Amino acid sequence: MKRFLLLEDGTVLEGKAFGSLKPTTGELVFTTCMTGYQETITDQSFNGQIVVFTYPLIGNVGINRDDSESIQPSCKGVVVNELARRPSNWRHHLLLDDFLKQRGIPGIAEIDTRALTKRIRTNGTLKATFINEGVDLEHALDQLRATVLPTQTVAEVSTKTAYPSPGIGKKIVVMDFGLKHSILRELNKRQCDITVVPYHTSAEEIASMGPDGILLSNGPGNPAALSTVLPVIQTLQQHFPMFGICLGHQLLCLANGAKTEPLSFGHRGGNHPVREIATGDVRFTSQNHQYVVAKDSLRETPLLLTYEHLNDGSVEGVKHQELPVFSVQFHPDAAPGPHDTLTIFDDFMSLIESWKEQTNA
Repeated sequence: MKRFLLLEDGTVLEGKAFGSLKPTTGELVFTTCMTGYQETITDQSFNGQIVVFTYPLIGNVGINRDDSESIQPSCKGVVVNELARRPSNWRHHLLLDDFLKQRGIPGIAEIDTRALTKRIRTNGTLKATFINEGVDLEHALDQLRATVLPTQTVAEVSTKTAYPSPGIGKKIVVMDFGLKHSILRELNKRQCDITVVPYHTSAEEIASMGPDGILLSNGPGNPAALSTVLPVIQTLQQHFPMFGICLGHQLLCLANGAKTEPLSFGHRGGNHPVREIATGDVRFTSQNHQYVVAKDSLRETPLLLTYEHLNDGSVEGVKHQELPVFSVQFHPDAAPGPHDTLTIFDDFMSLIESWKEQTNA
């Protein structure tokens, strides 16, 4: 059946419906990943957003049981050019169409996604809505423009109760702001004993768990909406090694006096080149964020720039000059994307070990 993609600037694009048939409204963003659509759709950092895939064919390997980044994905919709009718992969057990129907996520196909991406790059991120045939477009546009998108997106996806991912090694507490499962996988590979806690857990409760290190996870939305978390980070970083990823990176920087600012259309995809300041090495990274740390604001903080984006010079990593604290804007766990930066998890393990040696000396 026909479905229309309506943008707040009045643009109307006609396509073909798949997935759930319910209407939806969200922030329209694009990702440049060529593979890994299952990981992308299930990444909680897309909460509240309609995801446009620039790669022209989506669904060709189906959906498998291993690669989801969350149990219940929270993106608002999926926009593709061509939806594969017959997936071909030995691991697939479900069509993308059926998966989206099960999860209540609508999709639209037969859209010129590259032209749509150019519009987003020109105009910035836009609100958008899916509407089915027979709906009054003018009325729908008025409703879209009047819609205020939710701002408490982390509260919607963070775990409500603490839970373990047991191991026999270092005790790591993960503050869940919209956690990707691939982060837990990388910690599990390093034998860590993990406890995942809600984003609003107090510093006292986390400290009582006796962690060897604390990880601040990725997640959706504007870091400025989480001001209540900053005192918790400020307290914990004085006593425990800390590692932040994506939103966790932004929050760590805010807690240390830096500022954040929005990008026009964000960094989303698996092909972002990042340069390590210390070595000059360039690594390709997976990214998914709308906000960045303002580089000039680092001057008045105890944070040093460690990584920068080669395309626009934005901040991609920092470390504290005195405390065992560091963070990166990109996703070292990838999923999807290249594995160039997986060793950053090893850096976190080494930081914990060296901190123990210092404190026990």
